[in-house]
Order: sequence, then C-alpha cells, then structure tokens
Amino acid sequence: MSPYVVALQHALAEQSMRHLLDFKKDDLTVELCAGGDSIWAFIRREKRGGVALRVAFLPEDFSCTVLSPESDEVVRLRILSAMGEHVAMFSLGAGVLTKFRMTVRFTPKVAMLVPFMPRDLYPLDARGDPLGATGHVEAAQRGLNAGLLYFRISEPAFGNILYFQNLTAMNDYYRATKTKPDGAVGGEWPELGYLLPTPPQSGTPPTDPLPAGIQFTISDAILVFRFDEPMDERDSARQFLQMLGAAYQMLDLPTYEFRDWIWRGERTLHDLSHAPEATVRHYGHRYVRPYTNAEYPDVMVQMSLVAAIHAWGKWNRKAHPLEAAFKAGLGKFYDARLKTLRRYLPNVGDDKDADAVDSWYLYHPLLNLGILALDGDASARRLFLKSVGFGIRAARHFDYKWPVQYKVTNFSVITAEAGADGRGQTDVAGVYAWVMLQAFTLTDDKQYLDEARKAIDAAVGLRFNINYQANLTAWGAAACMRLWRITDREVYREQSYVYLASFLHNCAIWESEIERAVHYRNFLGVTCLQDAPYMAIYECFDSFVAFEHYLNDAGPGVEPAAQMLIAEYCRYALDRAWYYYPDTLPPEAISDEQREGNGHIDRKLSFPLEDIYPDGQPAGQVGQEVYGAGAALIFATRAFHDIEGAAFRLYCDQFVHALERTGERTYTMTLHGGEHCAAGLSLVRRKRRRLPKVDVSLTTGEVLEAMSHSADRIDYRVPAQGSLVITWQ
Repeated sequence: MSPYVVALQHALAEQSMRHLLDFKKDDLTVELCAGGDSIWAFIRREKRGGVALRVAFLPEDFSCTVLSPESDEVVRLRILSAMGEHVAMFSLGAGVLTKFRMTVRFTPKVAMLVPFMPRDLYPLDARGDPLGATGHVEAAQRGLNAGLLYFRISEPAFGNILYFQNLTAMNDYYRATKTKPDGAVGGEWPELGYLLPTPPQSGTPPTDPLPAGIQFTISDAILVFRFDEPMDERDSARQFLQMLGAAYQMLDLPTYEFRDWIWRGERTLHDLSHAPEATVRHYGHRYVRPYTNAEYPDVMVQMSLVAAIHAWGKWNRKAHPLEAAFKAGLGKFYDARLKTLRRYLPNVGDDKDADAVDSWYLYHPLLNLGILALDGDASARRLFLKSVGFGIRAARHFDYKWPVQYKVTNFSVITAEAGADGRGQTDVAGVYAWVMLQAFTLTDDKQYLDEARKAIDAAVGLRFNINYQANLTAWGAAACMRLWRITDREVYREQSYVYLASFLHNCAIWESEIERAVHYRNFLGVTCLQDAPYMAIYECFDSFVAFEHYLNDAGPGVEPAAQMLIAEYCRYALDRAWYYYPDTLPPEAISDEQREGNGHIDRKLSFPLEDIYPDGQPAGQVGQEVYGAGAALIFATRAFHDIEGAAFRLYCDQFVHALERTGERTYTMTLHGGEHCAAGLSLVRRKRRRLPKVDVSLTTGEVLEAMSHSADRIDYRVPAQGSLVITWQ
C-alpha cells in the first residue's frame, strides 16, 4: 500500500469527506466529494462496489464551487488553492454502453514545477474499501501507445471497466514540462489509472515549470462500463473492442488530408527503376536492397515489392516491367534440397548466418507468392506449392508455437524468446494460417485447412499477449475471419477479436505533438513490435492489406466496433503514412545517423523511412526502407478508383465495398467504414481533362455539399458506412 491508498481507505472508513453533489447514469451513481487533499468522484453500482476517481490532487487548503454546467456537461467544478485554479467538467456519452468523461484543466497562479502526483483510480468493494475489492487487469498502456486500462472487478461483481486517457489533450503540458506519457496509464492493484508524467526528482531539481496564467489540461479521462463478466478470452476481447469503440467515439478526432498516392507511387517506381542505391545484380538478375545502398537481398524484401508492383499493374491494367524483372530471380532463393525458399541468395556474405531465419520470415514470402498464384501466375503457383510443405514441417516441429529465430537446416533454436515478454513469435500462427488458407484455395486439399485450424487453435490462451509483430497479428485476424467463412464455426470469428484487441492495444490512439512529432502525424499508428518505441511503414501498410481482407470476409455479422476501429485505422494510415517519406519532413526532424549497416537517407528518393517516434525522437534512426517502398503502390491501388468514361478518379479514405455503374453518368458506391464515422471522398481530375459538374448524394436523395472545390479536385465529407450516388454531367 502507498500512503495514498491508506489515506483514501481511512477517509472512506471515517466518512470524513464533504459531499458536493451526485448524479446518476444508468445503473451507476456518481458522488462528488471533497477530501483532505483531493476532490473525488465515487462511481458506484448498488451493492456491487465501484471505483474512486481522483478529480484533483490538492496537498493544501482549497475551496470548491459547483458551477453551472456548460454545453454537453452535467457537472462543472471550480477549485481554488494557492497553486491556482482547477476546473473539472463531467459529461455523459450516448449509446448502449454506460460511459462518461472527466476533463480537468489547471491554471497555475505562479510558474510551477510539478512534483510527483498520485494515480487517480482505485477499485472499491461494496463497503467502499479500496483494499476489499479483488479483480484482474487485462491490459494497460504499453509504452507510448494508447493510454488505456482494461480491468475487471470480480469481487464484488461490479463488471468490466475501460479507462482511457485522451493523451492528445495533454500535449501542451508535456511540452511545457518536457515529459512524455510513457506507460503513464496502468499501476498495481489497487492503485491504478493515470500517473501524470512529472520531471525526474534528483539532487538537481527540474527547471521546466508550467508558466503562470496559462490553462493546461492535466486529465481527459473516459470511462466505459460493462456489467456482465466475459465468458472467456474471446468474449473479453469482444467486450474490449466494444468499449474501446465507445471511448473512440467520444474523442475529438484529428483532421486528415487528401494524399496523392498515385503521384507518390509513380515516383517510387521511377526511383526503383533508376536509383543505383535501390537494387543490385546477382546471377544476371535484379534484386532489391532492403535499405538505401545497404544490406543483402532477401526473399521477404523481393516478394514484398513484387506483390505491390503486381497490385499496381492490376489496378493500372498494364503490368509494370519491374514485376517481371524482380520475379525473374526468385528461383535463386529456392533450396532444392530443403524444398524451401531461403532468406538469402546462395552468395550471401560470410557476415550473415545463411541458415538463420526469423520464424515469420519463412511464411511472409509465401503469403505474397500466394497472392500472385491466386491471380493466375503459374510460375508463382509452382514455387508456392513446392515450398509450402517445408513450412508445414516447421510448424509441426515447433507444435505451432514458434521461437524468434532458428536454423532452417535442422530447426535448432537460435533465439527462443523475445527479451520484452519472454515469449517467442506468438502471432506467427496467424500468418501461417493465412498461407495455409491460400494453399487450400489453390488446391482444395483439406490438409491445408486442417493446418490453418491447428495453428489458430494453438494460439488460444494468449489473450492480449498475442501480438509480437503488428502486421502478423493483423494477418491472424484475417485468417480467423476467413476460417469462419469457410467452416461456419463461430469460434473463429470470435477468435479474430482476440487478434484485433491485441493489435489495437498496441496502437497510439492519440496525436503526439512532442518535440519533432509536431512535424508528422501518428494517430492510430501501431508500434511495429510489442516492445518497439517506434511505428514502422512496412507493418503499417501490410496491416492495411490484411484488414482489407478481414472486412471483405466479415460481412454484416461482424462486431460493429471491430469494423469501425480497423476501418478507422486504415483511414488514418492513408494520411499518417505520408510522413514516412523524408521529403515531407524538415531536415531537423530526420536523424543524422542510421543503424550500422543500414545505409543512409536520401531525401530525393521516394522511399520511406522505417521509423517514426510518438515521443518526437528524430525519424529514420533505423534507416530508409527500400523494402517498404510498396506502401505507395498499395495505398494508391486501394484508395483511388477508376470511373469508366469520366474525367476524374474517385479517391476515398474508407474501403469501398462496391462500386457499380447505375446509369450512363451515375455510379453507386458502398462504403465499409464504421457507423457514425466519416469518410473523405474526392473527385480527382485526370491529366489533360476538366472536372465536370458533379452531384454526390445519399440514397435518400439528400445532396451533399462539397467541402472544397478547385480545378483539380472536389472534396466531400460523407458517411463512412452506407451507399452514395455520384452523378456528373
């Protein structure tokens, strides 16, 4: 117990707090009280316990006045002390789930150094004792990802609680104090919630105060409640998604912009074709270098670019010559003795262990080969089918629980576990299952379907720890949904929510403006690994592709919050991914040095940086990813849609479920986004054409007004879910 727990327990036992007011929301009563050093909100469910939420910590005399609530508020408090003024506002959320929001703003009276502040959330038993309640924390903030806490009070049977701090609102505070909300939301039972970041205390005290007379938001907490206890990990994940979706809809979302991914894709293809730093020749073929003028060619890199260029060719109705050039050398990665694709070419340097392979590296090239095979590429089909058997051998050898790295020659383990969590590559089962489902679709051989099911079944029990690498987790979700489509077994659709919950747990659901982060956007970006401090472009766009498959397979029966959250992830990806390209950033935002062996950064080349940091560190410390160059091609082919006979293309930042000509100059489009969410829709002029007069309307007949209009583009804001009618003259 900390002194703060002891003080709260004592004050509640002695009933020494002064009642201010109370209000009700569904089954909950919220009582606001003034204690000796804090203002509290006690949120209780009759005879089922509750939580104590600290509104403000005031280690001195203070006065509290109840003010008239303003728009959308139910309560407003003004708290005065020698420190300055606190204003606390409470508002209620609409919808099925019980939720409310508490925002606290502080105006210092003098320039104020901020010392340690206690956490703000304590579970209570039915008697109001913070030491009497028992429960379990399912998930807490990881690094600089979403400031969330998902936990259950089981005794008494209060239910599930999602506590979400809107870290975006505290940017001014973080900048003024030079602090970062790294792991700020969490704690140890029973002392939970938000630990306001404060400068480290030492013999040399901090010297970055909050300036006097300026108002700072120091808390913006959203609490969402579910009173039924989940039956298993799948139900717990589904409830988490529902509650996170409810919290998301209470946020003031960042703006987003139209991004010309076609222009970026054309530049990328030009640089891949002509920049000597991008490719190297071996055995008479061209191979992609992973980083600018650095690293050996490897099969994952080669296949990633081949698949993206293939998608560009399909979309453009004309194959790009780089696809054939890069495919021509794939056979040199094949080991006829082992009957598998090797990571490196046979002539790789002695400084690499040619037999070492990360577990996911064995399967991801097969995934992209499978995409080509399913599109009718006969050579890709042959290479895929003669390699997939080794992948099955590896999966069975490791009993579908893969280590981090092993020897491809004899399966001896090099690295069993990641240091961050003491586990192997926990989500490889998902990408393996997807590859098996590709093989099943190609051959109709039931052994592949059985393998996919075994892999997904082996991951049961990992709960929120299923994520090792973000894009693999996304493919696991897609594999589960595809399994549900094939088998009609509901357990697989439900298991997809476990993968999604783990993925979103690792998302930065806030917009950082700390240090150099002011130059780029990170909202809804996912950290590439479970312990990584940065977001990476490859994991970003590969997850985007996986989620496209997920939504296409999901249909109307999917959990609405899951559909909404991943559609929003993909929508914001189209905006934030733009800032991985070094020509979009000022030089001071880019690291002067890169990881040893990863080449250099050339701002003239249209290849993305690998790494962007929500805490504002210099971007590009790892390097400039040639292997991530497929991002522009993937985003262009998904966001831009041809309209036959029209002088424009359609751009939409939500997935288009259907696009159908319904008249000579009329198209109907159906969007795949979340209910109550918005989509950006643009009509983009084709080269050497003029934009016509256009009407965009709902199926009800309501005509939508354009948000902006220029000679090159007309922009609309439209509902993210449902159908639209586009008519032009």
